[in-house]
Amino acid sequence: MSRAAATQFPSQAEQVGQRLTDLIGNTPLLRLEGVVPAGNLFAKAEWCNPGQSTKDRPAWKIIEEAERSGALSSQKTLLDATSGNTGIGYAMIGAARGYPVCLCMPASVTPSRIAILKAYGAELILTDPSLFSDGAILKARELYAADPDRYFYADQYSNENNWKAHFEQTGPEIYRQTGGQVRHFVATLGTSGTFMGAGRFLKQKNPAIQVVEVQPDSAFHGLEGMKHMESSIVPAFYDPDFADRKAVVRTEAAYQAVVELARTEGLLAGISSGAALVTAREIAEKNPGETVVTVFPDGGLKYLSERFWSDTL
Repeated sequence: MSRAAATQFPSQAEQVGQRLTDLIGNTPLLRLEGVVPAGNLFAKAEWCNPGQSTKDRPAWKIIEEAERSGALSSQKTLLDATSGNTGIGYAMIGAARGYPVCLCMPASVTPSRIAILKAYGAELILTDPSLFSDGAILKARELYAADPDRYFYADQYSNENNWKAHFEQTGPEIYRQTGGQVRHFVATLGTSGTFMGAGRFLKQKNPAIQVVEVQPDSAFHGLEGMKHMESSIVPAFYDPDFADRKAVVRTEAAYQAVVELARTEGLLAGISSGAALVTAREIAEKNPGETVVTVFPDGGLKYLSERFWSDTL
């Protein structure tokens, strides 16, 4: 039999396909031996989601539950505020499922994020960059109040399905991938959904697990997607008393950690991943016999226009 004859496509009855949304979750857990030689530091590579960030998880959970309840239909436009990644998740899923998407976002987001969102066909409303994500939130609220019948306001900063996505997916994945050995969980704060959701699941499985939140060290920072809670509109589901420890990270330290990940681990990660690494490494080095897990929210391709890269390339 010839090679051509031996290679045949399956019949229609035999074909098994996946939807785009089936690819969300079950991301790899990477051991970071280059930055912590003890080998006890691990990170979830969330850029392996189809929209290339952890925000695919809540974006899909919010849309799925809105479809189930009837709050979202093809007659409505999905509206929300975003710093970029959740918006990409919305726009990607909206394109696949036939929903128009309107996003309010700070004008300071990287050009690549804007290009990605436009590629998916999303309508963008750019807001005052000095107000960070808060300006986008206020604009989205204004649009919804003016025409509530036109929009499904996803409201990722208040929607309980945000943190539930991580309670149902991210937390169980971490527990399973570490064989239940995780002892410290570190996550950066934006909406706080990753921290609150995965952290709650891990605490439920083992109350001794230490959950650590990471914020910028000041109101004016360069950590795109992260929130300085004391000076920001606080997400409705964020519990300031939940963390076992609260850590702050300087913008410059996060930038340096991003470069180090690329040069030491071969991982091109995003800025919030660098912030997560700063704190997670400190904990891993102080607790060499204990498993430390953090989440790298997205990859670095969207940030190559940032000035700190031009200073090092």
